[in-house]
Order: sequence, then structure tokens, then C-alpha cells
Amino acid sequence: MDPNAVMQQAPGVGAPGSGDNVATSENEAMGSSQAAGYNSMNGNVVNEAGNATSTENGTSLGIESGAAAGQELVDGSVPAMSGEEDRLWNIVKANSSDFSAWTALLEETEKLAQDNIVKIRRVYDAFLAEFPLCYGYWKKYADHEARVGSMDKVVEVYERAVQGVTYSVDIWLHYCIFAINTYGDPETIRRLFERGLAYVGTDYLSFPLWDKYIEYEYMQQEWSRVAMIYTRILENPIQQLDRYFSSFKEFAASRPLSELRTAEEVDAAAVAVAAAPSETGAEVKANEEEVQPDATEQTSKPVSAGLTEAEELEKYIAVREEMYKKAKEFDSKIIGFETAIRRPYFHVKPLSVTELENWHNYLDFIERDGDFNKVVKLYERCLIACANYPEYWIRYVLCMEASGSMDLAHNALARATHVFVKRLPEIHLFAARFKEQNGDIDGARAAYQLVHTETSPGLLEAIIKHANMERRLGNLEDAFSLYEQAIAIEKGKEHSQTLPMLYAQYSRFLHL
Repeated sequence: MDPNAVMQQAPGVGAPGSGDNVATSENEAMGSSQAAGYNSMNGNVVNEAGNATSTENGTSLGIESGAAAGQELVDGSVPAMSGEEDRLWNIVKANSSDFSAWTALLEETEKLAQDNIVKIRRVYDAFLAEFPLCYGYWKKYADHEARVGSMDKVVEVYERAVQGVTYSVDIWLHYCIFAINTYGDPETIRRLFERGLAYVGTDYLSFPLWDKYIEYEYMQQEWSRVAMIYTRILENPIQQLDRYFSSFKEFAASRPLSELRTAEEVDAAAVAVAAAPSETGAEVKANEEEVQPDATEQTSKPVSAGLTEAEELEKYIAVREEMYKKAKEFDSKIIGFETAIRRPYFHVKPLSVTELENWHNYLDFIERDGDFNKVVKLYERCLIACANYPEYWIRYVLCMEASGSMDLAHNALARATHVFVKRLPEIHLFAARFKEQNGDIDGARAAYQLVHTETSPGLLEAIIKHANMERRLGNLEDAFSLYEQAIAIEKGKEHSQTLPMLYAQYSRFLHL
């Protein structure tokens, strides 16, 4: 496998903080039929990180849903299973949101499968289609593939992982560690680091990935790259920023300035020297009469515009100290929100009311601050921890709509309705109204129909809202039919509590 075909080119990297400006491209709208992001024929990645349409945005819409896809092999046969496996498969097939049954099934399969990687793939594929934000299980899946020696498959798993939980620092860290241990080409590894940092480099808890990147460049003895990484870190209000500034100063003091500067910085310094006022004739003559310093004194001669190297280093550090101070100032504004986040990762267990309110308050603050990229990335962080709460998906969609970013709005809505809160009628009712307001009448009808037939058949709110939409569109007969069909169904039930309310709503509707 060609490693250069694996690691994608990161968007907008190279300058300090450049990874922060990819929000408008990394979240573009996608369809549920799009591929999972890699060519299954050869394992090569086919999507650019900076143009992640159906990939790298918390989506798994290209994966067939859960238990429905889990039991059959490619040829349609059903593999031999133990009685316990069969029992657990039946449970998750009946209720694919039963997280405990899924984890028990994974454990049972791993215990019995041994080196049967096909069996392991089948259960992990099905589980992760339902719970794509569980980064730890993506890591376990990749480890299984590595154990049987299939490096192409390891890459495929990690590619699907970063599509499923794009804004997870941990999954990018695991992927980068795998790359370091697998590929010899530094540029391939750097591309992967940059790709991950474009998404999570400004995450408040991104320090493990930055640490690994620094460690890697230390091993390569690429001192200017190390310095640039520190520079980029110091621009962002992340945890352990004080440690980074102290480490940077120690590092800068330990190397000649010429080793710290990038080629661009060297060129900029040369331009500054050329632009400095030239010496007068008397100064030139005086300098010519001076005794030339020996080789040991050369290191302290002026390096730009009359500054010694020590002064240049002081200036070099001072520029970064200003970045650090600015980041610390912003850190002081968000530290209260950040420390209140007790569970930044996904779990099926409910979050506390306090933590849910903290996310709303944090989002309020960042929206008022006005930095669009920060807004998008905080929503994406929030929707890892709060993925099971439709109110945050709805808020995200409305925020993106208000900002004019309809691609991002549609993307978030698709993820919510197809994957994360797909069983909750609230999100589909919102989707129906949103689609109607944006001219997608067929999509609105489909959203209502999903509630009528699958999510919550007979839900009075859905019937009323659907009928009201048809009235707005001038389709009175269709609106009447919705009520009449619902009434007929409720009449067939014993002791229907909905029927009296249906009659009342229909009567009111007829006389509007």
C-alpha cells in the first residue's frame, strides 16, 4: 500500500492557527447514499479533508443501519453463532438502541471469534453504525485488524472513525500514533497530524495531539517545525497553555535562532535588514578600522537591523508571548464553561441538567463573540456529548441558517434525522417545518410520513402540523384526509385517549 495515498492533504495548514479556518468547508451537506469516504477496492482515501462533504463531520450515513446489516455475510449466508450470540443479536435486532446488549454482543463475539476477523468486522460494523461517536470502539476495531496483520483494513477503520467522530481529539491521536508506527515517510505523517489539527487543534482539550506532534518533530530533530508548532499552540486558548509557554521558552533558549526560524521567517528577517537605513560613510570607515572578531565572536554579531542574536531571540519570544497573553485573556472568559464540562465524550447515559445548561450558556457566549469558526467547532464538540438531545441539533441548524450557512444547516439536520436522534419525533417535526420553509415540500412530507408510519404513529401533534402544512399549500382535501384517516384508526382501538382530541382538532380545523 502506498502510504501517500492514505494521508490526505490538510486544509489551510502551515501558518500559525491556520487550522481554525476550515469550518465552512468541513461540514458541507451530504446525502445518505454517499460512500463512506474511501475506495473499498484498494483502501485509498478519496475525499479531501478540507472538503469533507459526507465525511469527517460526525456522519455515518454511508453505513447500513445497525443490526439489520449485521448478521449476514456478503454472500447472504448467516455465520454459525453460539446460543448467547444468537440471543443477543435478536435483542439488538428488535431494539438497535440497546447499548448494553450491543456491548455484551461485542464481548461475546470477541471471546469466541479469536482470529475470525470476518465475524469481528460484522459485529463492529453493525454496532458502530448505531453508535458512531464511540471512539474507543473504533480503536478496538482497528486493533483487531492490526492483530491479524491487515494494515489496509486498519486504515479503512480509522478513516471511517474520523468520518464518524471527526471532532474527537482521541481518535485523531490514535490514528496519528498508528501512522507513526507504520509509515516511514515524515510528510505522510505530518499530513495526518495537520488533517486532524484542522478539526480539533483549537479544542480546549487538544493538548494530547499537540504533544504527540511536538514529540514526533523532536524525534525528527526538525527544530523549526517544533518552534512553529509551539507558535500555533500559543495562539489558542487551550488547556495547559502555561506549560506550553514555559516549554517553548526553554526550547527557544536551547537552540540557535537560525534553527528555530522557518524559511519564511528567515526571508522576512532578510527583508527587514535590507529595508534598514544604511550606515553613513563615517560609520563605514570606523567599522573598517575596527579589529575583526574571531570565529568565536561571530555568533553575537548583529543579525538584523543592528540587533544581536540575543536581542533577536528576545524579540522572537516576545512576539509569541503576546500571542500567549491574548490566548490567556480569552481563556479567562471560557474557563468557567470548560471546567463545567464533566463528560466531553459521548455516552448513552443522560447528562445532568447542570451540564446541559452549561452547554447552552457556553454556546450563547461563543455566538455573541462572533467568531464563526469558533461557533461551528463548539457546536460540533457539544454534539459529541449531547448527541442524544434534539434541542442542540435544532439549535445548531437554526444558528447555521441565521448565519446564511445553509450547507452546514442541512448537514447537521441530516445527521440528526438519519443517525443520532432518528427515533425521536421532535427532530422529524422540526425537519418537516424547516424543509417546508426552505421550499422542500417533498422532504417535509417525507418527514411527516416518517413520524406517522415509524417514529410515532398516531401522534396528534404530527397530524395537526401536517394538516396545517397541506392547508397552507392549498391542499385542503389532503389535509382533511389526514384527520379522517387518523380518526378511522383511533376508532378501531378500545378506549382511545386520542380520539376525543382528534375530533376536537378536526372540528376546529374545519371551521378555520
